[in-house]
Amino acid sequence: MAARIVNRSASLLLAALIATLAPLAVQAQDAAANAPSQVRHKQDPWERWNRKVFNFNEGLDEKLLRPVATAYSELVPSPARVAVDNFFGNFKDAWSAVNLVLQGRFKLAAQQTMRVSVNSVLGLGGLIDIAAPAGLEKHSEDLGLTFAHWGFSSGPYIVWPLFGPSSLRDAIAEPANVLTSPSFLFDRGEYKVAVFSLQTINKRSNLLRVTDMLDEIALDKYTFVRDAYLQRRNLKDRKVPAEDDEYEVITEEPPASAPASR
Repeated sequence: MAARIVNRSASLLLAALIATLAPLAVQAQDAAANAPSQVRHKQDPWERWNRKVFNFNEGLDEKLLRPVATAYSELVPSPARVAVDNFFGNFKDAWSAVNLVLQGRFKLAAQQTMRVSVNSVLGLGGLIDIAAPAGLEKHSEDLGLTFAHWGFSSGPYIVWPLFGPSSLRDAIAEPANVLTSPSFLFDRGEYKVAVFSLQTINKRSNLLRVTDMLDEIALDKYTFVRDAYLQRRNLKDRKVPAEDDEYEVITEEPPASAPASR
């Protein structure tokens, strides 16, 4: 039953993602075609190099990751894949709780800690997500978003070999994020490689339908992925009021003496 609910939720989430990103792809491509180059490349000063790395990653994905992820999704039953996803997600939830503390959002940090505890104890080590039906929602955070909360801008857009899209801020934070992977619980190198490989393949299998959709609708896949990544990360670049735990969008107000725009 839990697997059925998760699969139905995943399908609804994918449909919402497609409905949201498809118009954004068209808008981003139209804007890129009409905007001056200095505006278009403001957050991507290393575009020429980034495109080369992006093409390398696409080739590696086409020849290795996508076939392996496709075979994994076809051979491994859906409930098992959901359990694997929940297991790795439980580690991410624990890291999110730490980052919520670092951001001073103690109420959400307590809720996230309770979520991890419930899933770890009653959910068989995180294999079953029973916290969500109990009303303990997921609040995903990482060190890059914590830096954003502290006021650090994202910096230039970067595409890394194998790791994909990032920014200067997120790249600085990424080693700490990687160290929270369950693969680092093991001392033996072969166990680390096995767990990390499973995490990578499982994550890639979750994106199969999304990437198939991108191949069909995106005229310039690089531009679409870049703009979608920056928009998703920049939506989190917000201040949090001290009196509550809700995000507040910060907008710049014109000076009182400034004439109204027409």
